Amino acid sequence: MDNRAQDEAQFLKKQFGDETCFQVTGQVSFEPCWPASKILWVKNHEPDVFAKTDKFLLIEDYFIYRMTGKFATEGSLVCSSTYWDIIRKRYWPEMLEVLGIREDQLAPVYESGEAIGMILPDVARELGLPVKLTVCTGALDQAAGALGAGNCREGMFSETIGAALAICAPVSRPVFDPNRRMPLHYFAAPDTYMLHTFTNGGMTLRWFRDRFCPVEMQAQSLGLDDAYNMIGKQVAAVPAGSGGLIMLPHLAGSNAPDVNAKAKGVWFGFTLQHTRAHFMRSVMESLGYIVRRNIDAMADMGIQVKEIRSLGGGSKSEVWNQIKSDICQIPLETVHSVEAASLGAAILAGKAVGIFEDLDAAVESMVTVKKRIEPNPERKEIYEEGYRMYQKVFRDMSECFDESL
Repeated sequence: MDNRAQDEAQFLKKQFGDETCFQVTGQVSFEPCWPASKILWVKNHEPDVFAKTDKFLLIEDYFIYRMTGKFATEGSLVCSSTYWDIIRKRYWPEMLEVLGIREDQLAPVYESGEAIGMILPDVARELGLPVKLTVCTGALDQAAGALGAGNCREGMFSETIGAALAICAPVSRPVFDPNRRMPLHYFAAPDTYMLHTFTNGGMTLRWFRDRFCPVEMQAQSLGLDDAYNMIGKQVAAVPAGSGGLIMLPHLAGSNAPDVNAKAKGVWFGFTLQHTRAHFMRSVMESLGYIVRRNIDAMADMGIQVKEIRSLGGGSKSEVWNQIKSDICQIPLETVHSVEAASLGAAILAGKAVGIFEDLDAAVESMVTVKKRIEPNPERKEIYEEGYRMYQKVFRDMSECFDESL
């Protein structure tokens, strides 16, 4: 979410254009948080570091290198770099030329769940791991999380509220959004893709907790109750729609389908009737509206979402899960493994060493549904109006975002 490379992202937009970026990489636009922009930032601002750099690695690549001494990356991660061609499955030569780097400075690309090598003996001893340990490629956290939630076929949709809010919908073929709102990523299964994006998520509620909930934080420190549980109980007492209070939760910019690196947090419509609990609920509802925005963007592409799998820390909140289901008017399911991304990575490791024949068999064996939540039809009209106002406030504030510092 580091947005320092805004000038570099604008430079790449002028060099290639966002439409070319989308058709080649699957990302809807050049953004400061993507690795291509960051490499260019290092080149422009730290030329000595750039000149001495032998390899440019993503975090997964670096861990694999430290554990095996070999260089490797995989498609679900490198596709968000904006220097990898998502259709041809190769590095984008024209982009590498503009960045001033060579292909041999990047890691070779594998599929997810491929064995790369054995762990180095010294590393095994340092970490207390077996010497005979196979290291394999993993997947982008949300792709692994989708697998760990059982979201591995078209028509399913998973959302994760951790620090970020991330969504993932697998598709059997490359599908490009004609409105260029929804990014296309490579998935953790060979030659499959996923519609995936992320924006600020649980960090917004955490910010609210840390700044405005000292009593709840003190109670947690005394071991009386979890602060988020106490927030959830207060949210449950507030009627749906938060009394007309609308929040834009973009405390560090917003991503697809409403891309604006300069977007800020906004509360709109509060009056003398509103309490702190209304603001708490409006935070949860705002993330529900973003989930709905992504589902609607997919519907415009002809992709119908029939069920939502919820994972991450946000899925622990029953009131938040009900809010998301009510806003979207779609059933929502949670799974027994809260750490679904770790389970997805374990599934990929099992495939890599031959424990499972394929990913479908692994998912069927390891993923179980914990709870199913049905949408409340009585709240449909309330949330239709709240959703309409959320979108209008975002559109109307866009000019202010552009003028803000």
